[in-house]
Amino acid sequence: MEEVKGMDLKDFAILLPARQRRSLKRGFTEAHKKLMKKIERGDKNIKTHCRNMIIIPQMLGQILLVYNGKEFKAVRVELEMLGRYLGEFVMTRGSVSHSAPGIGATRSSAAVSVK
Repeated sequence: MEEVKGMDLKDFAILLPARQRRSLKRGFTEAHKKLMKKIERGDKNIKTHCRNMIIIPQMLGQILLVYNGKEFKAVRVELEMLGRYLGEFVMTRGSVSHSAPGIGATRSSAAVSVK
């Protein structure tokens, strides 16, 4: 892990698939640069909206709070996550659990008294 953490960005990019390699070659956006600055400083509880940020070796071991559209979810960056996007680890859609049907849902519910 320490060997990978000290890896240069260009050497790391060679190991990635074409899409991620091209994205890193183009450089970081302003939001990505801000996020990297916070990571380099060693801040705790870093919040970000950058779901399209590629996970690079400097992020290893960090806990990032990534926005899923409603709230910030904690993501602990592991070795297996390198080269993937932050958004892949924070689901934007939750599971739906339905209860009993409401008033007016079916014809039989018209016979039920409304309190």
